[in-house]
Amino acid sequence: MKLDFTRRRFLRGLGTLIALPSFESLAATQGKPPLRMAFIYSPNGKNMQHWKPTAEGAGYELTRALKPLANVKSEFQVITGLALDKARANGDGGGDHARANASFLTGCQARKTAGDDIKVGVSVDQLAANVVGSQTRLPSFELSCDEARRAGNCDSGYSCAYQFNLAWKSESSPVSPERDPKLAFDRLFGDNSFADEAALARAKREFYDKSILDFVMEDTKTLQKHLGRSDNAKLDEYLTSIREIERRMTSADKFAKVNLPDYKKPTGIPESYQEHIRLMYDMMWLAFQTDTTRVSTFLLAHDGSNRAFPEIGVADAHHGISHHQNNPDNLEKLAKIDEFYSTQLAYFLEKMKATKEGSGTLLDNCMIVFGGGISDPDRHNHEDLPVLLAGGGGGKLQRGRHLVLKGEIPLTNLYLQMLEMMGVKADRIGDSTGRLDGI
Repeated sequence: MKLDFTRRRFLRGLGTLIALPSFESLAATQGKPPLRMAFIYSPNGKNMQHWKPTAEGAGYELTRALKPLANVKSEFQVITGLALDKARANGDGGGDHARANASFLTGCQARKTAGDDIKVGVSVDQLAANVVGSQTRLPSFELSCDEARRAGNCDSGYSCAYQFNLAWKSESSPVSPERDPKLAFDRLFGDNSFADEAALARAKREFYDKSILDFVMEDTKTLQKHLGRSDNAKLDEYLTSIREIERRMTSADKFAKVNLPDYKKPTGIPESYQEHIRLMYDMMWLAFQTDTTRVSTFLLAHDGSNRAFPEIGVADAHHGISHHQNNPDNLEKLAKIDEFYSTQLAYFLEKMKATKEGSGTLLDNCMIVFGGGISDPDRHNHEDLPVLLAGGGGGKLQRGRHLVLKGEIPLTNLYLQMLEMMGVKADRIGDSTGRLDGI
């Protein structure tokens, strides 16, 4: 039987018009501030001797790497004993840096490929965004200080898509982060909001000219059976982009434009890495403060990054010195870099703590994970990960302590518990074995 499915017929189907439902924004119940979650990735492991506290509980002393966080010690807990098994080779050979990034929020083993047949899993942030994202104008907010890459060979046969993205909407579709603070600001408050009625009208016309995907979904499934892997990937990207137009239009109808905050709009990417990081932290702070989103990710730099840190006297490439071979000079430089990243985190947490919300602070109503997929970078260890959990979780999280877990506990167990606190039901994330109680 000949397939009666032409490009003309497909596009004609996409042009069919139906009415879109109108929804009212779901406000926080009884004036209670909403809960937010964020995931911040720090690359290339840590100098674990200067990171991991020796004592457990509330009486622990801050290590050298953690001392920049002294002013907010009561606002976070250090968690020791979490592991990321799917960042290990598990028969796939080299590529620990790519796997560390790819599995950090998914808990899944990345398919080893440098082609377009990438595959890993849906990330925890997107699982949350799929449920709570309808309550805000932006379902999620992805940031990075690296330029996004979706193709090419970056690490031992792994696609660059694995290393330069944290968020994954589907097992084969990463959500590209924004690198430019100016564009991130515009996404929050500027041109992309469709606040202008004329812009909204143009967007609606564009949307109606392109698609109502539900109407043609059956034909789309038929078409997909007759396309190759590469063409299917292109079709998936196309359909996803149309869905995004639909979501933005519906969002424009649901949410009033947020008034510009008392904050000077960034002009672009600064030369200083520290200033770049802090501007991106500011964007996350603004996003949470204005309730423009409740889910965010921030890739400080991709794992394997060879960035130098001249502002702190480290001219060497980070990745290179992370393979320290117990060389005292390399270990000292690595410790300085760890202090640098903790200093920037302190800037963010202190700003969140200083922002009043309800009877408490903005930080009280957040769950913020800071960490990475590698502990000792010289050995590419993926157990005993350097992880902090900051914020009060709306009164649900403990703070001001060092929590030591017994054995190797999947990092995704922590995520399952966080989803539960967000009101998101999930039985499993990647390699999770259950919720991490007692946090």
